[in-house]
Amino acid sequence: MGLAHHPKHPAVRSVDGLRHTRVEASAGGCGAGWQDPHAGNQVFDVHNTSGTPVEVYLKQAHGGAVYGEIEGLGPGTTRPLWADIAGGSYAFACYPDDGSPVTGPTVRVPAGPRGSASEDDAGGPAAVPVSEHDLIPPTLSYQTWVTGRMDDLVRCTEQLRSAVRAGDLAQARTAWLPAHLVYERMGAAYGTFGDADATINGSTAGLAGGVHDRDFTGFHRIEYGLWHGESAAALRPFADRLVKDVRTLRKDWSRSRMDPIDLGVRAHEILENTVQFELTGRTDYGSGSNLATARANLDGTRAVLSRLRPLLTSRYPELTALDSELDRTQQVLDGHRHQGRWTPLDKLGRGEREKVNAAVGGLVERLADVAALCDVRRS
Repeated sequence: MGLAHHPKHPAVRSVDGLRHTRVEASAGGCGAGWQDPHAGNQVFDVHNTSGTPVEVYLKQAHGGAVYGEIEGLGPGTTRPLWADIAGGSYAFACYPDDGSPVTGPTVRVPAGPRGSASEDDAGGPAAVPVSEHDLIPPTLSYQTWVTGRMDDLVRCTEQLRSAVRAGDLAQARTAWLPAHLVYERMGAAYGTFGDADATINGSTAGLAGGVHDRDFTGFHRIEYGLWHGESAAALRPFADRLVKDVRTLRKDWSRSRMDPIDLGVRAHEILENTVQFELTGRTDYGSGSNLATARANLDGTRAVLSRLRPLLTSRYPELTALDSELDRTQQVLDGHRHQGRWTPLDKLGRGEREKVNAAVGGLVERLADVAALCDVRRS
């Protein structure tokens, strides 16, 4: 490791070709130590000299775009903040857990080799923070979208129950997937659904009795019975319970309110859960429909992103690349649907499985940027 000291500015050093500057984070000295400012890719070693945890942001002085952040910096600790900054004016902002926020002195950074010293010189990745107020309109729009799916959910589950009651298990197997996919497309609302999500779409995880546990209900319990030779009489109580639960969900949803700060996180979590549960087969109870569920989850992700797009357009320069990855992932998944039937995971060849995992996994990584951009910061 190469280490070079700057005698004139002892708080500045170079490590592996990157300039390191030690700065203070506290109510009385936010940003103290930033001397001899330079443009370019660099590291600020932020040291919390206070007695309480603090959040630290490096912001553009005019416009408030955030170039770097540290959350939960503990008392007496030092952590690196990476930033690529160009010519312009910047300031550190410190937000102690038990005190008022403080913005440090404005530091003027002269233009580097890239050229102009204009205040508009963008430097590296940065974005104007999203406020909770910004997220209210897209959240309300998404709630309205979910409301529009509720009647379809009830109708499809009633069709499933009718087939079970009639003893037509072949028809019940046909009706099960469309009903389940309607629910899966509403993935961003699961936190607001509360306990209803477990009763409607819960798995056997954490249940001592496994598939025979009394608390195993909903879509997956019916799935298990339909594909493991259970009789219509045995499945009738579960079908009745499912219809009752989705009707209650529809009624309760009209009085529910999603927390706006959750929407950006959900855009990432829907497919993150898909990788964890669907693409590992952990939620397959016999139907072999995990890829169909993954495709529905992709639809659900698009539903969230379409509401967030007005916020992302000016904040996320990779939005076009994200759209391309969404389309590419959809094509990969759709390639495993033939004549209305989805290929079960265990029927995929190794190369096919790797291609699916790579497509969805890569998309999840990119969606993490969306979650970060939509993270409501203190101000």
